[in-house]
Amino acid sequence: MTVTIERWGDNDLPLLERSNTPEMTAHLGGPETPEQLVERQARYLRLWETGEARMFRIEVDGVPVGGIGYWKVEHDGVPAWETGWNVEPEWQGRGIAREALRLVIRRIVDDGTRTLLVAYPGVDNPGSNALCRGAGFEHRGSDTMPWRGGELTFNTWMLDMSPLDLEGREPDMEETFRGPGLDVTRWSPFYLPHWASRATTEARWSIGDAGLELRIDGDTPPWPPAIDGELRVSHLQTGQFSGPVGSGIGQHRFRDGLTVREEQPEQRLWLAHHGVMDVRLAAIRHPDAMVAFWPVGFEDRPENCGELCIAEIFGAELDDDGGWVGVGVKPHHDPRLRADFEKIRVDGDLTRFHDYAVEWSPERMRFFIDGRWVKTVAQSINYPVQLMLDVYEFPRADGTRDTAALPHVLRVRRVRTFPPG
Repeated sequence: MTVTIERWGDNDLPLLERSNTPEMTAHLGGPETPEQLVERQARYLRLWETGEARMFRIEVDGVPVGGIGYWKVEHDGVPAWETGWNVEPEWQGRGIAREALRLVIRRIVDDGTRTLLVAYPGVDNPGSNALCRGAGFEHRGSDTMPWRGGELTFNTWMLDMSPLDLEGREPDMEETFRGPGLDVTRWSPFYLPHWASRATTEARWSIGDAGLELRIDGDTPPWPPAIDGELRVSHLQTGQFSGPVGSGIGQHRFRDGLTVREEQPEQRLWLAHHGVMDVRLAAIRHPDAMVAFWPVGFEDRPENCGELCIAEIFGAELDDDGGWVGVGVKPHHDPRLRADFEKIRVDGDLTRFHDYAVEWSPERMRFFIDGRWVKTVAQSINYPVQLMLDVYEFPRADGTRDTAALPHVLRVRRVRTFPPG
């Protein structure tokens, strides 16, 4: 199922008529008259031409199923866009409105003229309120106003899409990889060694004028084939914790049934808890490679294991015009979190250096690429996380490797954390 949004056109009045039923207008005060629908159709077309609004029909595999749009408003004296939507009953419950809203948000970000998006669904409209919450909007109370001859009680939802502002803020930790070697008071060069060993998981790295280079070489072994096949990794992390040999206590339990093979000393080298984390790195354009910066819970308690994925970039998803960057939250085994992860299309050469960041508060997480807002997650991780930098080489189905393309090199110029502002 492919959801798209298309510019509202001259022939879309029947779509308005189909949405003008008692069922679909129950939260809006009831249906409009035929004359009002004709006026609405003309207004949609007129306001697009003046730049005051953008209305779209929602299509699923080319079939019109509803409408969505955004228009200029003032919210408490601040210029904003307001958004609203509808999906025909037979198409509801399939995530169509969620995807359409995601597409609208991307258009608003690309427009860049206003950085606040608001929505005012009725308090008795659970679906629309849940949609706002899931898209990262912040609930700002409710109110009542006259509407279509009666009263409408609505919730106020706000989505802050303003860029990352570090003006006047100083990092509490900053790594620019300028020293003669790796700072082992900050970085441990082993990939989850408790599930394997330090001998088989040690990173290949170098530091030069351009910063850190994490490498997968021709002779880099799988990290361990017994539990993860032929996957190869070169990795740095800023904390380490595990239970005794034979136990299932250890960080990043990426698979059921893992047991500790080599107990690790506890290390709290560089942990963060709220504030801003950012990285400047360059991705790898190769179908076997992936790079990532994903702080994860220190996991001294089993449930404290959620992940803030600040950048996850697969080489297979890069092209001549740009590529896709994964951002969001992955709960792993934290029952308090829900998965909220999204791939964001970014224009430009991602094999050059770009900045990836998260602004992390007790209530939400806002993600940025090159300082520009790309996503808000309306939940939070409320325990310390350690920083994880990775380059992966994924195994091919036929067992071969592209040795001519090696080494795969993740280049990192800077990593910073800022205390809460």
